[in-house]
Amino acid sequence: MKQGIYTIGHNRPLTADVWEMTLLGDTTPITAPGQFINIKLEGLFLRRPISVCDWDGEKLTIIYKVVGRGTAQMSRMAPGEKLDVLAGLGNGFDVQKCGEHTLVIGGGVGVPPLYGLAKALLAAGKKVTAVLGFNTAGEIFYENEFKALGVDTVVTTVDGSYGVKGFVTHGLPERYDYYCACGPLPMLKAVYNAAPTSGLLSFEERMGCGFGACMGCSCETKYGNKRICVDGPVLEKEEIIW
Repeated sequence: MKQGIYTIGHNRPLTADVWEMTLLGDTTPITAPGQFINIKLEGLFLRRPISVCDWDGEKLTIIYKVVGRGTAQMSRMAPGEKLDVLAGLGNGFDVQKCGEHTLVIGGGVGVPPLYGLAKALLAAGKKVTAVLGFNTAGEIFYENEFKALGVDTVVTTVDGSYGVKGFVTHGLPERYDYYCACGPLPMLKAVYNAAPTSGLLSFEERMGCGFGACMGCSCETKYGNKRICVDGPVLEKEEIIW
């Protein structure tokens, strides 16, 4: 974990309430896809944890949904503004544990960290298939970005307005040997029950400090209590207790 001041590169809407922001600054704390940052916002006591979508040597990309005061404040920020950020939080996805044909499954704002993961898997010589789930066609984002990587991409919508009708479990392919998933808890549980292979699941959780001090995001696993912010957000399928 490292604290730094980052400059907003761009901040643009992808859908009616989902935004993409780039932050210019030190990206060396980010060492694995699936890690997150914690952003300090003026007038708010708690930092806002946001997963990292992508990063390179000079900037990182985050995607966030406007759901409250903090994210609404972020959506009004302009390029050139500065943000105090804790970077390199969480354990991220371990590409070495993934199979030769890994399925990445994302629901809503669980999609962004899987983009960086897909890039890392492809760089490791693995085949990647993506299943991206949304409620309706108007909520879809990053489908073309996944396809541009060369990833076989399936999109599901609950109302059937685009792609496969139903949940992400309705879009699972017949063949793959590992999976990585990120999204709301009901989706993760459904994938856990539907997927026959081992996998890694990234949990979304409300956090206090974001680096393990407050114990506010602890959860029970088969191997004892773990803190989602430092021992997660990525957990192995075999350790999860529902």
